[in-house]
Amino acid sequence: MEGLEGLTMASLASIIWPFCRIGGFCMNMFVFSGAAVPPVVRVWFSLMFAICILPDIPPVENPMALFSLYGALVTVKEILIGMALGYLTQFLAQVFIIAGQAVAMQTGLGFASLVDPVSGTNTPVVGQFFSVLTTLVFLAMNGHLLFFRMLEMSFSTLPIGVSFLPPDGIHDLTYFGSTMFLCGLVMAISSICTMLVVNFTLGVMTRAAPQLNIFSLGFAVTMVTGMFVLAASLNAYMNNYTHAINEVISTGCTLIGTSCEGIFD
Repeated sequence: MEGLEGLTMASLASIIWPFCRIGGFCMNMFVFSGAAVPPVVRVWFSLMFAICILPDIPPVENPMALFSLYGALVTVKEILIGMALGYLTQFLAQVFIIAGQAVAMQTGLGFASLVDPVSGTNTPVVGQFFSVLTTLVFLAMNGHLLFFRMLEMSFSTLPIGVSFLPPDGIHDLTYFGSTMFLCGLVMAISSICTMLVVNFTLGVMTRAAPQLNIFSLGFAVTMVTGMFVLAASLNAYMNNYTHAINEVISTGCTLIGTSCEGIFD
């Protein structure tokens, strides 16, 4: 009976603890955390994924402590590791949402807004457009498979019940917000500079000819110009997307305590 009990506890620990890490990841991952994916689907997907990668997961240490205080701490630790990796993928979407909001506010297109299905808040249509575009490119380039591969690797670099996230990874994750805003503003800087020139020109025209109705004329000019600037800025979209996802992958590799070189070839 004691042997049967040990085998049962080892089997449960080898499923429950990986499921906690994978579940925390799927509940916060870009695309999968949206309202379009029901929580039940994410739970079942996490369980199936944990079963599929079970042969690649190192043996769990001290499985008999699954229902003890130590087991509770390990469970919380696994959830936090998965949530950290999931939040990291959210930064990729926020880069282009920030860029779209900056473009929308500068071009006068910020009046039109939609409800973001991910955050549940009102966002400008331009930011929503970049969000949908990023989602399609992310899935088309198998970005979700890449991050699931990173999640699988984390079980080898961060074994269950042994270690937590490395300090360097936590530091990079904490300060990645500055990189996110930097990438978003770099993508929108051309639109900001262009609209600054347009507004400066309209200001000069108003001083030269005060009889012009700057409100009716300027709004139409800035909106039409903004549409052309938005179309032109799409030419650099892939370069900005490549830079942003490389930054996310680099931070993710640091977070799980490994190197990115040659891993995702």
